[in-house]
Amino acid sequence: MRKIHLIGLLAAAVLSACGGGNDVSVGAAPPPTTPTAPTVPIDPVAVKPSFGAQISFGDSLSDVGTYAVGTVKALGGGLFTINGDNTALDPALTGLNWTAVLAARLKLPAPCAAQTGLDGDASLGFAVPVENHAGCLGYAQGGARVTNPVGPSNKLTGSALGALTVPVATQIANHLAVSGGKFKADDMVLVMAGGNDVLFQLGALTDAAKSAGDTAGGAAYFTSLVTQLAAGTPDPVTAAPAIQAAIALAQGEPGSSVDSMTQAAVGAAVQAGYSAASAPSAVAQAQADALAAGNAAGLDYANTQAPTLVAAMSTAGAELAALVKNQILANGAQYVVVNNLPDVAGTPSGRANSAAIQGLIGSMVQAFNTELSNALSGDARVLLVDAFALSQATAANPIGYGLTNVTDTACDLSLAKNPLQSSLACTASNLIPGNVSHYAYADGVHPTPYYYALLAQHVAEKMAQRGWL
Repeated sequence: MRKIHLIGLLAAAVLSACGGGNDVSVGAAPPPTTPTAPTVPIDPVAVKPSFGAQISFGDSLSDVGTYAVGTVKALGGGLFTINGDNTALDPALTGLNWTAVLAARLKLPAPCAAQTGLDGDASLGFAVPVENHAGCLGYAQGGARVTNPVGPSNKLTGSALGALTVPVATQIANHLAVSGGKFKADDMVLVMAGGNDVLFQLGALTDAAKSAGDTAGGAAYFTSLVTQLAAGTPDPVTAAPAIQAAIALAQGEPGSSVDSMTQAAVGAAVQAGYSAASAPSAVAQAQADALAAGNAAGLDYANTQAPTLVAAMSTAGAELAALVKNQILANGAQYVVVNNLPDVAGTPSGRANSAAIQGLIGSMVQAFNTELSNALSGDARVLLVDAFALSQATAANPIGYGLTNVTDTACDLSLAKNPLQSSLACTASNLIPGNVSHYAYADGVHPTPYYYALLAQHVAEKMAQRGWL
């Protein structure tokens, strides 16, 4: 992590006045002098700023209620954490994310969502007109990416929720449109994004890898099945084509399935002299061969595409850095906090993947964070906060941070308990049993209020070191 050294305060140099033009004999008492006031150099960093507003751009980690409408609101949700003020149950269950905690630290009003609405399935209560809220400066939206308008849960992905997922580039443009094209000198601007670029691309990779694996596995299944069945007949050379023909015929029938084609293959083999009693073992072996072939093909596809995903995240990081420089700093912002990406591979969702995919996620995150660091380091107006280092530190030493669990989700994400299967609809009423107030994660990727408070504290400490707080 880059160390930010405090600028030392200059010591005041007290200047003594000397006599004006009179000779003073050795040993004689000096003439009286008039004391001169100390001269104290002015250090602008020593004068802590006073912020007039907090403006936030980003994704679900900073969203303060974009989707707290319709059915989501009726479920008691709206934020991506454990929703609601449940401090009566435990002081840590504040229902706040890090931007709200930081606003209170800065003695600013609680942030509100600049835009609300949903563009999803009306029959489920997920079609709520988009509304812009004057005076609200929380532009971050769940599902938002850096520049691409289609993020997780957007209706174009087939999601019934219909999340708006307005990208960060547009979020900033929307603010400039209502602020006269400028940021004020006393604005505290918060930026945290990139997580959905990881998740969206990883989801697309997973789907494509699964498709490749299914195709390879299906072919391997029938190849293995035909080979084994034919080998169990008196004349394998003539039996194999007959079994293959039976499979092809069954495949052409309406409503065909793997089971129906398997039955056709076994039937043809039996006619060729195969023992029907041996069929279950042949099917089991074919299934095992198919699984192995499918896994290999899926992994091979993922490995082939990995460099493309890493490059895409490098591009996203460069795009976010450019937005900070060309749209935020260039338009007057003097105080900009940019959080890099945390360790996405270490989240519950990340841990659910294979070691190879976890490694890929790590490379994607590192590529993004490197671009931010290279482009934004060295500008006194930008405070780049290492959220990645914090996430790794809390995972390595949870007790030291007051955490009781860093691997499981605090929310019960079963469909019966949580209709959205997300922290967006997580409340005190659908938590897992036990005290989860000091868990790190509410769902697979989103923090609990307690962890959000840790993040806000970390940001505040870095602000204090810079002299901003």
